[in-house]
Amino acid sequence: MHKISKLAVLTSGGDAPGMNPCIRSVVRTAIYNGLEVVGIRRGYQGLIEDDMYVMEARSVSNILNLGGTILKTARCLPFRTDEGMETSYQNLKKRGVDALVVIGGDGTFTGALRFSQKYPDIAVMGVPGTIDNDLYGSTYTLGFDTATNTVIEAIDKIRDTADAHDRLFFIEVMGRDSGAIALRAGISCGAEAILLPEKEMAIENLIENLKAGQYNKKSSSIVIVAEGDKHGGAYDIAKLVQKEVKFYDVKVTILGHLQRGGSPSAFDRVLGSRLGFAAVNALISGKSQMMVGLQANYIKLTSIEEALNQHEFKLEEDLMQMAEILSI
Repeated sequence: MHKISKLAVLTSGGDAPGMNPCIRSVVRTAIYNGLEVVGIRRGYQGLIEDDMYVMEARSVSNILNLGGTILKTARCLPFRTDEGMETSYQNLKKRGVDALVVIGGDGTFTGALRFSQKYPDIAVMGVPGTIDNDLYGSTYTLGFDTATNTVIEAIDKIRDTADAHDRLFFIEVMGRDSGAIALRAGISCGAEAILLPEKEMAIENLIENLKAGQYNKKSSSIVIVAEGDKHGGAYDIAKLVQKEVKFYDVKVTILGHLQRGGSPSAFDRVLGSRLGFAAVNALISGKSQMMVGLQANYIKLTSIEEALNQHEFKLEEDLMQMAEILSI
């Protein structure tokens, strides 16, 4: 344990709504506690290139409602090398930085953990910022709520045209290995089927469900596809289904990076503020190589190593069962 005096903050990997409220909270909590603050532009790339600047309380004014991240972000392969990490370390030492807050997902945390293990005199605290909601140690990750609401709004509008034309829409949403967005959006929008990487569904079963829906006089159908589904993307699945389902006009919509943007929801603004506040306080208390997360509406600390290596993160069984029952 060592007393910190100067803190740096960065955002890395995919951007997520709520990162700006978190940055604001980190900066102002640190300054309130007498710490100096440095902002690092473009994540680990900026760390290597010494692209940093002094942040003051007014540096984060009027950013609560902004999507994206004022610090910018990037994916940085050179940081994975020993040379990249050594350059980053020397840049931090040159500026007198002895603590680092990293906001991002599993790739960001992997780099942060290795860096902290290599240079333990730089205390490191992680904040889970990813719309995928797939990090162990936090019930909700920063950006997930906003992204899900964005998807719901889009699907509601697609449903209007689907009903008007007796159409079957396959809508692909982000999630990679996590179907969290797909599951909640599917339940919220009354999807007829939700294809998730966590739960295998045979194409034959999907076709039978759609035929049953047509028999029950459904005028339209919405199928949500998480991008990590084993059958491939929405276009691949739509082609397989269209060969057997002739009574619908089949369309495909890929929502893509639309899901990352937009003003953060109230939930993500509060969550970002809570996590940023907790991250600074944890560093002040001498903690390092930890992640702050939300569990049962309380802030809890989890080691970054555990957050990365635990595989207990699962979708709720009751939601998956409910989604199937309510779609009849």
